[in-house]
Amino acid sequence: MKKAAFMFAVILLVAACSSEPHYVVTGKITGGDSTTVVLQKKVGAETVILDSAMVLKGKFSIKGGAVDYPEQVTLIARGKRGTKTFYLENAKISITAHIDTLGKAVVTGSVTEDEVQALAAQIKPLSDSNQALNVEYRAAYEANDSVKMNELRPQLMANSDKVKEINLDFVKTKTSSFHAPVLLNPMVNMDNIDEMEGYLKAYSTEVLASKVATDLAAKINTLKSVLVGQKAPDFELPDKDGNMISLYSKVGTKVLMLDFWAAWCGPCRAVNPDKVRTYNDFKDKGFDIIAVSLDRTREDWLKAIDDDKLTWTHVSVLKYWDCPARLLYGINSIPASALIDENGIIIARNLRGQALYDKVNELLGQ
Repeated sequence: MKKAAFMFAVILLVAACSSEPHYVVTGKITGGDSTTVVLQKKVGAETVILDSAMVLKGKFSIKGGAVDYPEQVTLIARGKRGTKTFYLENAKISITAHIDTLGKAVVTGSVTEDEVQALAAQIKPLSDSNQALNVEYRAAYEANDSVKMNELRPQLMANSDKVKEINLDFVKTKTSSFHAPVLLNPMVNMDNIDEMEGYLKAYSTEVLASKVATDLAAKINTLKSVLVGQKAPDFELPDKDGNMISLYSKVGTKVLMLDFWAAWCGPCRAVNPDKVRTYNDFKDKGFDIIAVSLDRTREDWLKAIDDDKLTWTHVSVLKYWDCPARLLYGINSIPASALIDENGIIIARNLRGQALYDKVNELLGQ
């Protein structure tokens, strides 16, 4: 009797454990026997391995505990080039592929991944069309056929605009999808913050608790804090000689330009002559520049400053995108800039060329 009771307790324990939220990823991999597959994900700039398994008789299985919310993970095969990114969630997920074409794997069992695949199916005809049009456009470019290029451009733009519409519709209507904030993130910019924040706030409680959504909310708050009319946040970075320079050590001049750039950034270098002209014409009338570089090497940074004749204040931590000032100002692409008045108030953003010159001229009352 005691033995029977013990066995019953064990069965209940096993049943309870198996009923806890967890995931199981099983695979049918053709041509992959004895290959190790690895399940991994990105955490910031780091790649974290979740688990691995060997393909035996064309199959593998990876089991894990509960995930808090669906998140994108990547399956790789050691020694092979293909990878497959998909949404991992607390479910039984199946992957079917040939080992040499892992990127074309069929994934089933994940609700979020099903949504991604349905979205991709909508976009595919447009992507295929643009791919073919781009082949024609390259041929016309090489043949210097401007008539053909002018004919193709509207078609390319129309397809691209339609893709944007489809993605925006997903963002607006799929309020319970964990993929929605992933799509929304790159859409957010200074000009549409209120609209995009409205879409975010409409998401379900579960989606809003996900890391992607909380990170996006933080990004929106950062961008709102550096809009025109806001007080410019201060920072301190080393200059060319290693001296720590704060933004507010430069604030006080009538118009200060905070400029984000890098030696490796072609568009940044292209607009440098316009900044040189503006600086030289107005430096004695109350205009100054402090430039934050996202370079990685001191040599490239200093050479670009010298080559482009950039004679204003320069600071950098030389850590590429890992720059505290970049994060503070929500900068996701360069060149980027802000004009700051003598009271530290942001009065304009991202002006270039003649628009920059004219604005500085206006602000200085010339």
